[in-house]
Amino acid sequence: MADWTVEYLPDCAGRTVVVTGANSGIGLAATRALAAAGAHVVMACRSVDDAESEREAILEEYPAASLTVRELDLADLASVRAFADRLEVSSIDVLCNNAGVMAIPRSETADGFETQFGVNHLGHFALTGLLLERLRAAPAPRVVTQSSGAHAAGEIDFDDLHREDDYGKWDAYAQSKLANLLFAYELDRRYADELTSVGCHPGYAATNLQYRGPEAEGSRIRLAVMKLVNAVVAQSAADGALPMLYAAAADGFDGGEFVGPDGLLQMRGPPAEQESSERSYDEATAERLWRVSEEATGVTFP
Repeated sequence: MADWTVEYLPDCAGRTVVVTGANSGIGLAATRALAAAGAHVVMACRSVDDAESEREAILEEYPAASLTVRELDLADLASVRAFADRLEVSSIDVLCNNAGVMAIPRSETADGFETQFGVNHLGHFALTGLLLERLRAAPAPRVVTQSSGAHAAGEIDFDDLHREDDYGKWDAYAQSKLANLLFAYELDRRYADELTSVGCHPGYAATNLQYRGPEAEGSRIRLAVMKLVNAVVAQSAADGALPMLYAAAADGFDGGEFVGPDGLLQMRGPPAEQESSERSYDEATAERLWRVSEEATGVTFP
């Protein structure tokens, strides 16, 4: 097949897709593409106002699109549970665990987790568990979990998961992105007969994600540098969304795959299956992380 683009996205009519972080960046680009393909997309977002504005913009472009905005704050397990309780769908065909934060100063979620680990991994772990029965109700459900090339530098520090003793913003980010893949692969091993779980990464895409760290630190110089790099080097958010869209809708996935850009240094280019780091395939670490995540979130998978 030629390089996979959004034009290859199959007809998604009758399918329900939940996308976290759907109001900006890669999540918004994926939402627009899925809605254009006929899916009913649940935009799961912390900022409902921003999501409603983007929903209206998509409807102007695609008047027949089916979009629902629901509040979801992955930094608050009460919000995650409320989202699952209030979600008025009987089945979910695809769950895109996409939202995240990157390289921010140390802070904690409402439940006392280090924010990057809490939002990027634990929030999505809990969400997936709470939605599992509705995923099981779909004929061929998929869970797509967004990681990053930074996962290769990650290591799960079970003695200091929340980096209370030694915090480095990039180390914490890499740990959370490795956790995303360990979770995606373990989910596939545990539920391979009932769903397809795939990991992905966007390469280097120009989104607001790169700005949050400099903004939180109040660094105008770093913010200016990131904006310049995004403008010169990065691919668009729409191109960055292609690996997630490919993992969510393309044929040929058995589960346990990892999808990313197939271009220079895996930072840009068409989506293709790739190998992730050796640590990401460590089953003992994945099982331990699963147990720790259930204990931390109070969400036990059926």
